[in-house]
Amino acid sequence: MATTAWRYVRETTVLLAEQAPTLEQGLCRARRKGWEYVIVDVTLISCDRVAADCPFYSGKHKKHGMNVQVVAAPDGEPLWTSWSLLGSVHDTRAARVWKIAERIKAPGLLGLGDKGYVGLSEVVFCPFKGRGKPQWKKDVNSEHAQLRSPRERAFAQIKNWDVLRRLRCCPHRVGEITRAVLVLQLREAG
Repeated sequence: MATTAWRYVRETTVLLAEQAPTLEQGLCRARRKGWEYVIVDVTLISCDRVAADCPFYSGKHKKHGMNVQVVAAPDGEPLWTSWSLLGSVHDTRAARVWKIAERIKAPGLLGLGDKGYVGLSEVVFCPFKGRGKPQWKKDVNSEHAQLRSPRERAFAQIKNWDVLRRLRCCPHRVGEITRAVLVLQLREAG
């Protein structure tokens, strides 16, 4: 009986994940609403792994997990989540895997990313790095941070679902579960 119930949960998760918007659909929606830019970021979804599972270990977060890219609207509404990549994958590499910069450029939008996206593309604007910056660079970084701050709302909406707090299933299902949560979140909001 329990096996059948878990099979139903798995099948439902797969069906929901298949209904998640593509990046193009999310960007088209942003364009229709008149937004000039989107916010690009990555989040680590924690999962149980042993020390031998080095590819799952994120040095940035100091724990095991899977990286999921998120593209959010300027108001913090999540527009798209990617499938998952290993926790050791860097932000820029993950963005290149999903071709995020090229796909943002196609509808004429701009992206705002954090310092992890420096060098990705001229379409994704990042804050200036380093110490001892002139005041104008500090001012630009401050404005950039204000524009990007709603991304926390997107992550909060997605991670508010208990299932994503710490997964105890196969880590390769993280992307599927995250996309299913996105579908449920968009239906709840809309």
